[in-house]
Amino acid sequence: MEIHEWNKRYRLREHAVSDFESPPTPLLVKTASGLPPGRALDLACGTGRNALWLAERGWDVTAVDGASVAIETLRARAAERGLPVNVRVADLENDVFEIEPSRWDLIAICYYLQQNLFEPAKRGVKPGGVLIAIVHVAEPGQTPTRHSLRPGELEGFFKGWEILHLQEGLASDAPHRRPVAEIVARRPLDS
Repeated sequence: MEIHEWNKRYRLREHAVSDFESPPTPLLVKTASGLPPGRALDLACGTGRNALWLAERGWDVTAVDGASVAIETLRARAAERGLPVNVRVADLENDVFEIEPSRWDLIAICYYLQQNLFEPAKRGVKPGGVLIAIVHVAEPGQTPTRHSLRPGELEGFFKGWEILHLQEGLASDAPHRRPVAEIVARRPLDS
């Protein structure tokens, strides 16, 4: 979906439950609850359900999305709650946002697939830090698209990393009903 289509979706509040009222992603909650708060980067953050949850728990959060309407919504939601969230409008597909190397204790890429984003995101995680990725996978008999991977493919992007969680199947996140692959991977301390 193009950025102008996402802006239209957010402006019209289409899929309001998933974008505006959903709790944070369960895998992010489970993972971050076991980590000391630090710097977190939420890529393709939408209206900020994960960014807000992290900020409420003391994380220093930067949230990035290409849809300006989503970022405006996130900014307003954070202000209403008195939460400091650094928000950025940036088209991730056109390399507009640079992920600083070894800066982040946690990077989350939830329900967004851009294969060439994995390497810069991995470099952005501090040694010992964690990256969470949740992507849609093609169903049996379907051909993967640019928005989905083949079953078993996600783990290949994290060779040499400690895999803390790896699961494929139906999403445990209520707004998402399609099959997904989830991974939580820790960057080695010596890399």
